[in-house]
Amino acid sequence: MAKKTFEDSLARLEEISRELEEDELGLESSLKRFEEGIKLVQFCSKKLDESQKKIDILLEKDGVLTAEPFQSDDLYTEND
Repeated sequence: MAKKTFEDSLARLEEISRELEEDELGLESSLKRFEEGIKLVQFCSKKLDESQKKIDILLEKDGVLTAEPFQSDDLYTEND
């Protein structure tokens, strides 16, 4: 399976938001979408935090831009 990306997750969040706003889902379906949305928000937030940390690492090298690998403990996998 392909690795989940920030962009794909954001697009799915927008889709879930539209589905919930249309108010055509039943209670159980709405709860499942909401739960999926929460997991996607957590994933996207984690990716944004990682990106910010990488930017901080790049900018903190005595004015010289140097990339260092940022080690992530990837808590959110595609199956979450």
